[in-house]
Amino acid sequence: MNLVFRMIRVILAALLGARMDPMGTSVLTFRVLPNDLDANLHMNNGRYATIMDLGRIDLMLRAGLAGVLWRNRWNPVLGSVALRYRRSLAPFEKYRLKTRMLCWDSKWLYLEQTFETMDGRLAAVGIAKGVFLERGGRVVTTAQLLEAVGREVPAPPVPPEILAWQEAEQALSDRAKAA
Repeated sequence: MNLVFRMIRVILAALLGARMDPMGTSVLTFRVLPNDLDANLHMNNGRYATIMDLGRIDLMLRAGLAGVLWRNRWNPVLGSVALRYRRSLAPFEKYRLKTRMLCWDSKWLYLEQTFETMDGRLAAVGIAKGVFLERGGRVVTTAQLLEAVGREVPAPPVPPEILAWQEAEQALSDRAKAA
């Protein structure tokens, strides 16, 4: 509930604002509010992941996916997130969240999301992988998604950090299956 006003602001700005290329970078500006803080009086580590949702919503809406998702009744679902914290964000400090598409495979879309102070210093960087699901839970392939938005775009090369992350996720999955 405590993010509802930020979400409304992001959705309205995205729907009323300029469209962007899906391979562009969404940039949102926020301020660390008292309900974002932990016992150490800096932004809570879990809040970063929650704020990342807003960046992904902005990118989807500004890239023109809202109508496609609505018509097809597709739902975006997050599969995994990895975050690396570099420096604290203090109470009432302004910061930017930058969200951009890195690459995709036949199922997953991979995004990079960075938190920067207003003077450009990196506070945190995250990567997220998401998928779109039809009603009933069937995966919408990236080919279906690209066709629905009327784009024929070859997948960008997979960056080394995504390959390493995929390997780590596979190891975790294998470990969970063995348990």
